[in-house]
Amino acid sequence: MNAVEIFCFLSLLLVIGKLVRMALPILQRLYLPSSVIGGVIGLIIISCFGKYLPADMISGMGKLPGFLINVIFAALFLGVVPPKINQIFKMAFPQLCMGQMLAWGQYVIGLGIAGFLLVPLFGVNPAFGNLLEIGFEGGHGTVGGLSETFSAHWSEGKDLGLTVATGGMILGILLGMALINWALNKGIISSVRTFNERDKAEKIGVYDQEKRPAAGRQTVLADSIDSLAWHIAMIGISILLGYIMLKALQFAEVKLLPDCRTRLFTGFPLFPLCMIGGVFLQIIFRKLKADHLIDHGQMQRLSGASLDFLVVAAVATIKLSVVARNWLPLVIMMVLGVLWSIFLLLFVAPRLFKQAWFECAIAEFGQGLGVTATGLMLLRTVDPENKTPAAASFGYKQLIHEPIMGGGLWTAFALTLVFTIGWLPVWIFSTAMLFIWLIATVIICRKNAK
Repeated sequence: MNAVEIFCFLSLLLVIGKLVRMALPILQRLYLPSSVIGGVIGLIIISCFGKYLPADMISGMGKLPGFLINVIFAALFLGVVPPKINQIFKMAFPQLCMGQMLAWGQYVIGLGIAGFLLVPLFGVNPAFGNLLEIGFEGGHGTVGGLSETFSAHWSEGKDLGLTVATGGMILGILLGMALINWALNKGIISSVRTFNERDKAEKIGVYDQEKRPAAGRQTVLADSIDSLAWHIAMIGISILLGYIMLKALQFAEVKLLPDCRTRLFTGFPLFPLCMIGGVFLQIIFRKLKADHLIDHGQMQRLSGASLDFLVVAAVATIKLSVVARNWLPLVIMMVLGVLWSIFLLLFVAPRLFKQAWFECAIAEFGQGLGVTATGLMLLRTVDPENKTPAAASFGYKQLIHEPIMGGGLWTAFALTLVFTIGWLPVWIFSTAMLFIWLIATVIICRKNAK
């Protein structure tokens, strides 16, 4: 595997994706990320001219997302001062209810439709139903992080998951903007800055030279260690802690259950444990009163850069032949997943949130279809100056929601469990969890109605 070829090819795709987005207003209006555009261009190149490209380069690109997702999750809570749990619940419990209902509903719909309908009709793998939450809420990074699990149990799962992630991101943006326009026409929201109201620099996606924000703060002097190198090293240590935890769990499982044929942690992904490693490292630095040496702004840039390279590599290496064989089951499942998200936004959210219901709900809608970045983009569109509590509520909710769903611990466990104990127990558990969050939502709605 030639790392130089992979890095140069992905860099070229990202730059071409950005230039194409700057040149075509239709792509600007759709708010499609340059990484997705570059990935689609790469997919076309590999599909048409793949036989002329180095085989190890393409296979290496396919493995890259599985590594980069570890960087993203390791950086998630580094440099963050976590608020108290009771403060989070007080400010963001309705937001958490909607996020949890959306995610658990994706499991109930996905596993249910797969187990009861798609497996008998189309002969798909029972884990097909996991792809709805993995692809929609988790996104390309989560699919990449689960590569080893897919490789061990279901080789086609990764390509199908990447397809769901790509479709979910595009649908999240397109349907999200359509819902925003509907809300604007209905007078539900008023602070929207339409595409035509943006200046030229905003339309093409660049900062005005006079308004360029800082990319983070340096925390250490360069004559001792470069600040960026220091922060990369912090991420590396977080990944190391996650790796040690994974190996410890695998060792304990073998020692405690030597005769068990089913190994839960053998194919368990690393990235959720990297997130825990990052939390541990942050706690250690806080105890040592040295947490000021970690800047979350720099962590966000490292995470964002990793995500862009991850997405362009993931989209470019999708195997279209696998997608073609499963297009109808994919469409059925994705349509039902979209309808669930729309139902929550239009019928549950107005009753769940006391104020700024649409702003709060559109962020969840975006995340539920196209990961957190899409949710934040839609939220900034309807509330560009943070005049509502939606941004704070969404951010606090993430501290509890993110470690569990959308690439968190349950996302990883659920896939492994379906492969080991079957889809039905996981579906029953997901249904029970959805019911619990529905009860909590009904209680909040009744209080709001008084």
